[in-house]
Amino acid sequence: MNVGIAGAGIIGRLLAWHLLEKGHQVTLFDKDPVDSGSAAAYTAAGMLTPYSEAETAEPRVFDLGIASLPLWPQLIKQLGADVHYRTGGTLVVTHRQDQGEFNRFSTTIHQKLNAMQGQFSLLERTGINELEPELSDHFHQALYMPEEAWLCCCCLMPALGDALMARKVAWHSNTEVTDVCAGEISVKARSGTRSYHFDHVVDCRGMGAKPQMDGLRGVRGELLWVRAPEVNIKRLVRLMHPRYRLYVVPRRDDLYLIGATQIESEDYREITVRSSLELLSAAYSLHSGFAEARIVDAKVNCRPALPDNQPKLFWQEGLLRVNGLFRHGYLMGPALAQESVALLEQGSNYRSSFSGLIDYDNVETVITGAA
Repeated sequence: MNVGIAGAGIIGRLLAWHLLEKGHQVTLFDKDPVDSGSAAAYTAAGMLTPYSEAETAEPRVFDLGIASLPLWPQLIKQLGADVHYRTGGTLVVTHRQDQGEFNRFSTTIHQKLNAMQGQFSLLERTGINELEPELSDHFHQALYMPEEAWLCCCCLMPALGDALMARKVAWHSNTEVTDVCAGEISVKARSGTRSYHFDHVVDCRGMGAKPQMDGLRGVRGELLWVRAPEVNIKRLVRLMHPRYRLYVVPRRDDLYLIGATQIESEDYREITVRSSLELLSAAYSLHSGFAEARIVDAKVNCRPALPDNQPKLFWQEGLLRVNGLFRHGYLMGPALAQESVALLEQGSNYRSSFSGLIDYDNVETVITGAA
């Protein structure tokens, strides 16, 4: 097949990679350069954490996350690039005054993961000390998810871009897509509009597809990059809090990502003072070494979400729309890309094992004005 993909964020790149692996031709269109840009994929923590996300994530998100978890190391090995990918699991902790939040989280996880006992365990202070000694003085309990992992999005996105270019993908970077329809992608050109034709077209533009999708909304997320040489945390840590779920993600060179706010807003402006204070004070309460950390960067973006906060594949002959990844693009990406390839190859005959993932009948109701 000759496939055109509008949008080269994380799902667009993963889909292109899997299509090439199956022997298909791929052409990519994106408004950003190959190795950088404003896509939500660049403003993510890269957490591959289906078990700890099970508290609030719908079953479809959880199942896609579980399916994707073993696919990430395979993909990174194939890329052969220096992508910061780490295993070691997640520690979920709370302060004594917020013990109720931890108890609710723990109860929910036990109920939802009852048949997966080996994937989480309750640790007391001694167990915390064995994994993260610098946290054991402050926390007396933790829930540990040993199979979870994380990766650096700022490493992975360029690595995928370089790998796709090396395999001779036709890549129209710095190109604004104006319309996507069955078998056709239209872009802005000097002379007006230029159209390209394909056997199949995939719309992976995320928020860029909003003019053509009813119900798609942006959810604002903010995170901070800090350099903290006085902190030595090796695992991903989540801190239970009455208002939000703080996470601290270790990177190279004493860098840590601190997030994340989740605000029902499509405001792309700079991070607010309120969010900065909340994130930094929570990080300091986790480890006093963050007091002397240097703020390296602050990131803001809006993640594409459908009304139920779940991903969806909208299918019609010649056109596939992949959207609604919300804040779980990296968590679900590889499995979602594989499902998309299977759907492109088999069409309406394909039946996904992920319940409710594919909409075969209502694609036209998604298009603005057709509902």
